[in-house]
Amino acid sequence: MIKANPRKVLPIPSLRNIQTFIEVANVGSINQAAELMNITASAVSHQLSSLEQFIGKKLLIRSGKGVVLTHIGEKYLKEVSGAVSIIGRATDQVINDIHHEHLRIHSAPSFGLLWLMRRLNKFRQQYPDLKISLTCSYENLQFSRDNLDIDIRHGLPQWPILNVHTIKNENLIPFASRDYLEGKSINTPADLLRYELIHSDSTLINWNTWLSWYGVENHDKNYYFSFDRSYMSIEAARMGMGIILESNLLADDYLRQHNLVPVFEQVYGMPVAAHHFVLPHVNEQKEKVKVFLSWIDKELSASGFAM
Repeated sequence: MIKANPRKVLPIPSLRNIQTFIEVANVGSINQAAELMNITASAVSHQLSSLEQFIGKKLLIRSGKGVVLTHIGEKYLKEVSGAVSIIGRATDQVINDIHHEHLRIHSAPSFGLLWLMRRLNKFRQQYPDLKISLTCSYENLQFSRDNLDIDIRHGLPQWPILNVHTIKNENLIPFASRDYLEGKSINTPADLLRYELIHSDSTLINWNTWLSWYGVENHDKNYYFSFDRSYMSIEAARMGMGIILESNLLADDYLRQHNLVPVFEQVYGMPVAAHHFVLPHVNEQKEKVKVFLSWIDKELSASGFAM
């Protein structure tokens, strides 16, 4: 009985080496190709040599004036250029497919609940074909493992290998409800020590730092209420439970609806860079991500913030 031959495994060289070969062939110069690819000429030569070793044939003839394709090199260039173009178009189509994929977002809980959730329906009305999947937690998620497009993080921007868009013009300011402030005499930061201050564990700047910044001495104080989520602190202040030191970004809708007001007419705030849109470079090339970030930027600008 004659057995069928198993499917032949085709030899496939490094795609990076092929891309380098195509670039050098197109410009006719190793140095010029190196500049266009933002790598060294030595790296270009190494990749060309690796490709020729893999194939076992000479593809280019190097000279002082540049490079010239051999007969085999010309034939190979014609074949692989089309293949690489097909791969590029297929990859671009997958990356930029906004109709058959969800936009998957992870967010720090308070930003997700207090700012983003309140605006998602507006986004849906503008982009009805793009579905949103939103999760909120303080977990350290991974983009590839957890299938994320965008991660909205709270904290110090310490992610050097990722693209980071930090929200600007965010400040920590004392807020309270109108009812709570009724009849109270609060004219300077030091006056706050006579009243109930609500402590937020999650803010980058706490009451002690803020009071020191404004020169208030002997400000050690026991806090009757302390919360580990900004949305809890903000809601507590809305209920008249005390004064919070919180983000004007997170409290924006509460301020617009007059559920909270700044304690002082003069702005006693501390600038903070606390919220960031974080994503890998490849995700930023996706059309659905570009659409969402552009929309976010417009929404932030409407409230006096920027990204």
